[in-house]
Amino acid sequence: MTRAIIQPRRSDNAEQPPRKGRLIITIDGPAGAGKSTVARLLASSLGYLYLDTGALYRAVAWKIQASGVDPADEKGIAATLRCTRVRTEQHADRMHVYVDAQDLTDEIRRPEISRIASMVSALPSVRDWLLPVQRQAGSGGGVVAEGRDVGTRVFPSADVKFFLEADMEVRAARRHRELTAAGYAVPVDQTLQDLRDRDTQDRTREVAPLLPAPDAERIDTSALTVAQVIDRMMAVISSRL
Repeated sequence: MTRAIIQPRRSDNAEQPPRKGRLIITIDGPAGAGKSTVARLLASSLGYLYLDTGALYRAVAWKIQASGVDPADEKGIAATLRCTRVRTEQHADRMHVYVDAQDLTDEIRRPEISRIASMVSALPSVRDWLLPVQRQAGSGGGVVAEGRDVGTRVFPSADVKFFLEADMEVRAARRHRELTAAGYAVPVDQTLQDLRDRDTQDRTREVAPLLPAPDAERIDTSALTVAQVIDRMMAVISSRL
């Protein structure tokens, strides 16, 4: 079990070069493109740390909701974050997220938390607060990081970058299955609209909008199995080792 205490420090803000032979691999893309599934499997296959950056934004969103702070109140959010502690633990199955010592790994996946996370992720203060956290996690290399700006802003010098995409209907169906399996009864139409809204917010925000890095390998996962996506990724990674 690997533990990381999340407490941003100014000195961690600069991107650090990884150790030789331990790659930094980034996977960006919209919700439902398959990032989380392939990132976990890829990290497990390589013996690397799996870093789910979206979970960190959800953790912030949970704390904001629990504190009764308006998601649009940037000053209130900044004040809340000053007394917030978040940590992750890498278990065999997945990355667990703790906020102020509470295990919220499942709780932060609730649809309403995801919607708040989408709102606060557009705030520069939140992105700046989490930037050194993410960079510190990958500072030694040997990490598979997935999110929406890990290849463009968090690790712009990553050894290997991927950008996953898929048709909107395919993404909505995948997301709906995930929510249903987790016990959340959300209509398919609502899931589809939520994804469209999230895409608009992610692609149009002023700070680190969702877009492929110029040097990212783009993969359309619409008609591919997870195994096929992993095979394509491993072919690229093998050429960089």
